[in-house]
Amino acid sequence: MPSQGKKSGFTLLELSIVLVIIGLIVGGILVGQDMIKAAEVRATISQIEKYNSAVNTFRSKFNAIPGDIPRANAANFGMLQLTSASTIGQGDGNGLIEGGAAGATLPEGETLVFWRHLSDTNLVDGSLGVIGNSAVVAATGVVTGNVTTVSQSIPPTRLNLTNYIVVYSASGTNFYQLMPIATITTAPLYTFNTTGITPLQSYNMDTKLDDGLPNTGIVVARDVGPTNDVNGIPSWAAVSTAATCMMNGADATDPTDTYNLVLQTGGNDPSCSVRFRFN
Repeated sequence: MPSQGKKSGFTLLELSIVLVIIGLIVGGILVGQDMIKAAEVRATISQIEKYNSAVNTFRSKFNAIPGDIPRANAANFGMLQLTSASTIGQGDGNGLIEGGAAGATLPEGETLVFWRHLSDTNLVDGSLGVIGNSAVVAATGVVTGNVTTVSQSIPPTRLNLTNYIVVYSASGTNFYQLMPIATITTAPLYTFNTTGITPLQSYNMDTKLDDGLPNTGIVVARDVGPTNDVNGIPSWAAVSTAATCMMNGADATDPTDTYNLVLQTGGNDPSCSVRFRFN
């Protein structure tokens, strides 16, 4: 009768080593993902700081801010000159970035020409508001045609390529805002996709530049834009809920609200936008 010999297998020591290696690999992947996300947040903050610096350089050279510089002065310096009969929001020199009318935030007039003027003066990379449908019509201050390649009109964020940086004014203050824009239309309107940024990303940017609270300071949480406009009140719930940007407090405008950082119920959902005050 043939000898069957001993059956080989893993020892407990070998199994332990394999499990340790697997744990190290998984841990390394998770740490790597966290590092990438942190780097994206830092890069986006650097973008905002770069644009603030560009605006300050523009102001020191031309005694105005891009987009809002008086139309005749823009022409004298070789920049795009809006020729609309309207004066407010069309290069009126009042110090506010307005979308073709007093207090307007739509993609018209100064809100688009802001980026065009920074391009005209080589203070940002690329040629924003110049190519194809993205070109601004001088007579109306809107785009030539519906823009689906949004990065030809306004810069994408470093967080992801579906969120862009828009500018506008509210209550006498100028802001940048991160928005998930799908198209810019001749209506004029922004249309939005559903992928904003997460409450955790918003919180990380807020804590690095401000107080970490969504309703106070120079960094403030905003809606992702389902109403085809910017600067909307963000989603809120009394307790952590899926697809909710803020929680706690008494309502969506309470200064004691916090970002929803509960990862299992909304903290990683792309339900936020944030705005940054000009400095």
